[in-house]
Amino acid sequence: MTEVTTGATVRIHYTGTLEDGTVFDSSEGRDPLEFTVGSGMIIPGLDKALPGMAVGEQKKVTIAPEEAYGPRQDEALLEVPRSDIPAEIPLEVGLQLQMTGQQGQPIPVTVTEMSDESVTLDANHALAGQTLIFDFEIVSVG
Repeated sequence: MTEVTTGATVRIHYTGTLEDGTVFDSSEGRDPLEFTVGSGMIIPGLDKALPGMAVGEQKKVTIAPEEAYGPRQDEALLEVPRSDIPAEIPLEVGLQLQMTGQQGQPIPVTVTEMSDESVTLDANHALAGQTLIFDFEIVSVG
């Protein structure tokens, strides 16, 4: 039986939940997730749980924020003048927008607060600061 090793291409079916049981992502009804183990394509905590597993094996892992999307960072909250956002964008709390970083890379942000004068944007990943729980099964190892 082929074991998962660093550098192997694996396919997994998974369900990711928060500590309160809320499902934040799942491969249910979709093709399995395919990636190369140890390549940085998935969060570190899940990547580290795979080596030594075999096809058909299932596992449940709890991953601390430091091994997932990191802690929430206050410096990722940006307050910008309302006038800096185009008037045709219908702003509301929870709206996801995209900013451009210094090297031209897209940075997703979420509107968290707004007034007539300013808008607060949160550039933290939506799962930053969260402990994540993954139930997964190895579908194939290549």
